[in-house]
Amino acid sequence: MLKYIARKILYGFLVLIGVVVLVFFLFQGFGDPSRLVMGQTGDATTRANIRRELYLDQPKWKQFIFYLNDVSPISIYSNDDIEMKDLRGIFIGSKEERNNYRVGLKVPYLRRSYQSKKDVGTILMEALPGTLLLAFAAMLIAVVIGIPLGVLAAIKQNSWIDTSSVFASIVGISAPSFFMGIIIAYLFGFVLSSWTGLHITGNWFDIDEVTGQRHLALKNLILPAITLGIRPLSIITQLTRSAMLDVLDQDYIRTAYAKGLSGSLVVWKHALRNALNPVITAITGWFAELLAGAFFVEYIFGWKGIGKVTVDALEKLDFPVVMGSVLVTATFFILINILADIMYGIVDPRVTLQ
Repeated sequence: MLKYIARKILYGFLVLIGVVVLVFFLFQGFGDPSRLVMGQTGDATTRANIRRELYLDQPKWKQFIFYLNDVSPISIYSNDDIEMKDLRGIFIGSKEERNNYRVGLKVPYLRRSYQSKKDVGTILMEALPGTLLLAFAAMLIAVVIGIPLGVLAAIKQNSWIDTSSVFASIVGISAPSFFMGIIIAYLFGFVLSSWTGLHITGNWFDIDEVTGQRHLALKNLILPAITLGIRPLSIITQLTRSAMLDVLDQDYIRTAYAKGLSGSLVVWKHALRNALNPVITAITGWFAELLAGAFFVEYIFGWKGIGKVTVDALEKLDFPVVMGSVLVTATFFILINILADIMYGIVDPRVTLQ
């Protein structure tokens, strides 16, 4: 098990290196970063200092090495850089000489926003809880409704329940999230707002206008979570139905019925457990997809998460925020895929992790 996990982590690390390379070179040549940092005003000296601070006065290959050093957890920095960038971690070496270089194990440094001058890692960590909350809520809706609906459709094959669930699943898979988001936001957050009590936009917290304190506002989660959960719900329903139809046709299921076991026990304990592997694949895979799919849903509903922060940054050409967002999302993809492989072995003993 440990050897398998270590191998998966190594593969994930190699994938992450590829993402770092792609992200760096993808955003090269989009405007002048020094101009974006200092705005339209600023003298030549200020611009030269900014270019030196961002390593723009170096060849492209050196700029990439510096960027890789920033985002890597194991890095080499001078004492000046550690203090200027406010790096958090453990560094080995002398602190006395300012130009002395030290090796450290640190929190990856995603640089600073061009617009707010805040650390990109801080910006994304402030937005991350909103995205995770939205993704968990969307996946919870998809699982709680999708699995029972798929089981019911399989049991009632060729009935109106089966036909309706298949038709609804096809519609849900075909409809883009951004389109469904606009429809749901307009219908339930505007037209029927007096009946639903929901608003077209809203964050996961409300701010008191008098005290300035934050208050949890989970009702604002309902519409974006439903919108984001439609496609995974449809896929989970279809997969559960197909897997259950295959399992219910197996000999051991007929044997269980012949032994006098109740139908509910056979379906929910024996059949469903053996049909869960493809469903778990969908759940874990789609949870990772939801982190990316949440971008436009968050923007439509004004939900503060990594998606909305990234879209806002794209509009302002704030590329460090966009690059950091891609790296954080890719890291979640890798971690979730590793978790999915481990869960296979737990749910289905027939799967061995080697």
